Amino acid sequence: MLRKKALYPKIRLTLVVGPADSAPRAPAELAALAFDGGVTALQLRDKTLPDGELLKLAKELKALAAARGKLFLVNDRPDIALACDADGVHLGEGDMPVADAARILPKSMIIGYSASSAASGKAAILAGADYLGVGALFPSPSKPEATVLSPETITSIVALTWPTAGIGGITTSNAHLAWARGFNGLALISALAGAENPGAAAEKILSGCV
Repeated sequence: MLRKKALYPKIRLTLVVGPADSAPRAPAELAALAFDGGVTALQLRDKTLPDGELLKLAKELKALAAARGKLFLVNDRPDIALACDADGVHLGEGDMPVADAARILPKSMIIGYSASSAASGKAAILAGADYLGVGALFPSPSKPEATVLSPETITSIVALTWPTAGIGGITTSNAHLAWARGFNGLALISALAGAENPGAAAEKILSGCV
């Protein structure tokens, strides 16, 4: 219960970032600007970099997040998360199963899971997930292939009363609608990466929190 409560403020606003997503800025530059606006967590996501380059970037971002007292997670890759001493890993339905990740990762490391239904969310919680990513909430330019979840599905996942972070197509204009769903946090890519002032965009998104 203490671990669950401690996660609520840490996942309040997550920037999901990689070299392609952050361009023309470097990931670390974008992250620093976003932290200034109140971003509380950083998640590295990249499926194209060779492992050595990905690990180098992960170590750089981990050091930046640690210096700011922010959470640092690695998407998909428990091995990279371990190697860079990340705070945790975020897994999807096609990644390593949560139960297997929980067996090989230190108990201190956080495990997030992208849930597309209440059933998958509940199974992930029972397997050891510390929080659930829920989405897509809206059509997403960063992940156009993602299925937009129905309001009923979103409600059923939030009703599991586990830490949840909404993701997918969230902007400064619709963030208040996402907060109104009852999420404990939001995760964003384009809304911050594409902003002229990422810090100001983060502040505006947080201002819509209900």
